[in-house]
Amino acid sequence: MNISSTHCWENSYPDGLRWDLPIEPISLPTMLHRTVERHRDRHAIDYRDHLISYAALGRAVEGFAAALIARAGVGPGTPLALYLPNSPYHPVGFFGGAKAGARLAHLSPLDAERELVHKLQDSGARILFTTNLPPLLPMALRLLDTGKIDLLIVGEDEAWGPAAVPHLAIPDRPGVVSYRRFTADAPLPAAWPAPAADDIALLQYTSGTTGKPKGAILTHGNLTAAVQIYNAWFGAQERALGGDTQHRVICVLPLFHIYALTAVLLRQLDAGALILLRPRFDVETVLRDIEVKRATIFPGVPTMWIALANHPGIEQRDLSSLVYCGSGGAPLPVEVATRFAKQAGLKLRGGWGMTETASPGTALPLEGPDKPGTIGLPLPGITMEVVSLLDPTQVLAVGETGELRIKGPNVTQGYWQQPDATAASFTDGGLLTGDIGYMDADGYLFIVDRKKDLIISGGFNVYPQMIEQAIYEHPHIEEALVIGIPDAYRGEAAKAFIKLRDGAPDLTIEDLRLFLADKLGRHELPVALEIRPALPRTAVGKLSKKELRAP
Repeated sequence: MNISSTHCWENSYPDGLRWDLPIEPISLPTMLHRTVERHRDRHAIDYRDHLISYAALGRAVEGFAAALIARAGVGPGTPLALYLPNSPYHPVGFFGGAKAGARLAHLSPLDAERELVHKLQDSGARILFTTNLPPLLPMALRLLDTGKIDLLIVGEDEAWGPAAVPHLAIPDRPGVVSYRRFTADAPLPAAWPAPAADDIALLQYTSGTTGKPKGAILTHGNLTAAVQIYNAWFGAQERALGGDTQHRVICVLPLFHIYALTAVLLRQLDAGALILLRPRFDVETVLRDIEVKRATIFPGVPTMWIALANHPGIEQRDLSSLVYCGSGGAPLPVEVATRFAKQAGLKLRGGWGMTETASPGTALPLEGPDKPGTIGLPLPGITMEVVSLLDPTQVLAVGETGELRIKGPNVTQGYWQQPDATAASFTDGGLLTGDIGYMDADGYLFIVDRKKDLIISGGFNVYPQMIEQAIYEHPHIEEALVIGIPDAYRGEAAKAFIKLRDGAPDLTIEDLRLFLADKLGRHELPVALEIRPALPRTAVGKLSKKELRAP
């Protein structure tokens, strides 16, 4: 096949896989209806050992959508906020809202009140769906009391059996209704709303590392295209590894985050998989799901892989059921991937994506060459280019370092009510990602750092991620983050924050610089070191630099 140089990465695709596979954006209700019809007798969700079939999930979605229309006046474009942890109420709320025609907005259970208020006001949502777990219900009631919402729908957590955290009583008061009472005998509409592929399905808020969170506009077509992109890439490769059996997929990633939403929930439901839905990450629970429930797929973030790789006795655990382990959400330290591969006998495959791309961007072939540090190849239907940091309209050649730009049917059309931010984020129809990297001759992409994290030290570009990768090679260091700090001589210099392994001896800045001397240039060596018992994390479990910069 004669491949255009624009898509040189297709030369590195697995046999039989094409970049230009047809992608048909559809609505979320259409996607769910199709998978329920195909797999209605299969189990879709395992939550606290409570099994929910595809047919039961479909009925619950329809019942919630009917109640939203009949009892809350929801229709096409009505904003609806989801304030939910990982529980079956999330897929019911997500698909039910979409079926009613709502414009959904995800709120994080870890958001501070100020962030919740911002997202509600920005999205326009006056209806909130939550559950009766602390601290969600008390915070939701506070939002109601202060006039930020008009209607609070509360799912009964006890419906799923005993939980580690006791549920709270749902108050009987105006503006509050339990899920059971809200959905009971809700009449079906004469005709269901029929959202188009280009209608807005979701406002997915960015993490707000610089300023207030922005709502990335994701249409029904963006989200269903994302699913089809993943299916095109992983489907044939996973079938080759696991046959035609139903995959069992561990979901500890939070469903309010784009990675879990599309890469796990939407995609795996579309494929007819069984989702082992868990409220949070816990090493022993994950190992039980692998050893006892024979999970076949585990997507995680780097901090989860670090915890597993450092877990005592991990070498003796039975991980043989796994056919695929993926890491996303943040750069994966090469040392961690290497160590886990030796322990599990299974390559830990990384990838790259963004909230603004509905998650898909790049991925590594399941059976491909070892290129340490790569984020993989652009996925089917996605075009990625490297553009100049000085002039983002200029596309750079292979091997040159610049900002990654992405185009595809999964890419957001912009930020909700922020035309200036939208205009600044696009050039020539492509989204500027804020990631600095390069593409090699085989089409593999490498990220050297985030544009906002770049340190300019004595006139040289210093990339914190490259320093972090070198630090992870130290046998006594478990986690590491590097930021730039003011330096009277260089302008900026690197400071390292580390968490030591349990029982490791203390470490000085001199010790660290000596260890790194043959791995980094003199201008890259950290000038300061801070050892902490734990490093800050985001809601999805990624290591976070925001809190380190604040002081």
